[in-house]
Amino acid sequence: MSAVAIIGAGSWGTALAIHLARRGLAPRLWARDPALARELRERARNPRYLPEVAIPAGVVATAEGGEALAGAGIVIVAVPSQFVRAVMARLAPAVPRGAILVSATKGLEPERGLRISQLLAGLLPGSPVAVLSGPSFAREVALGLPTALVVASADGQVARLVQQALASPEFRLYTNRDVIGVELAGALKNVVAIAAGLSDSLHLGENARAALITRGLAEIVRLGVAAGASARTFLGLAGLGDLVLTATGTLSRNRALGLAVGQGKSLAEAEGNTRSVAEGVRTVSSALRLAAAAGVSMPICEAVASVLHGDTPAASALAALLARSLQPEDEGSDG
Repeated sequence: MSAVAIIGAGSWGTALAIHLARRGLAPRLWARDPALARELRERARNPRYLPEVAIPAGVVATAEGGEALAGAGIVIVAVPSQFVRAVMARLAPAVPRGAILVSATKGLEPERGLRISQLLAGLLPGSPVAVLSGPSFAREVALGLPTALVVASADGQVARLVQQALASPEFRLYTNRDVIGVELAGALKNVVAIAAGLSDSLHLGENARAALITRGLAEIVRLGVAAGASARTFLGLAGLGDLVLTATGTLSRNRALGLAVGQGKSLAEAEGNTRSVAEGVRTVSSALRLAAAAGVSMPICEAVASVLHGDTPAASALAALLARSLQPEDEGSDG
């Protein structure tokens, strides 16, 4: 089997490395910070992002791009969306020709609102590209708990190769050709999770949370279909599955950020409380730009943006949602 390189030693990249080492592989885990790479090697743990799980001896941690990427047949990109362009532009010369690029990042590029697969294809033209997404908390994957995800690629053979390389009985992978749907679902569910956290912070109840999740899914589907995705994708693991987990799970960074902001913390304070990135904070602006260009209404995303970036109190933003004119519940409605 070809060597696997993982770019990004945050919680998700580390969890994937642990999983692959458990499978008997020797994944190379690239960390931007040489000090973190040294800690990973010396302590066999990631003290910054996943301190409670031991890292198997098979994981090769390094801050040297050439060492991580040498001979790699699969390159998994697991860095926050706002850093993908800079990181991969730097490492591109070391990526072997023909290596499959796998985006494990659930977000949109802040500058132009590109999906990460589009960004990777532009940085490394000619390289096969796939996307790994679905309901997955890094800690549970690292612990070997059952997880089911989706590998999406426009090339079915590429998706199958990644599926065969990464899957195990406890890490079940399904293939999908709808790259647009899988990526938009993975990015936009983070925004809805922030909305759920805002709602929970105000003690609006489980009924309200369920309504936000359901109507949030309707917004995601509207934008996805307008962008060329299949509506069916949003009912699967990458869509509904990931949305429910992220909007309700106790390990959700985006829901936790919504809770913190709704309880009165500033966005800077909420983000400063953790090293991990809540992707929905930046995704919401990109999503609204895409929605405006497509003529799609996304009132929940607008409410989240008004709280995070417009200083609107959470209570006022959610009250405005409830006060909207009554609408039919069909795919053609505006929310």
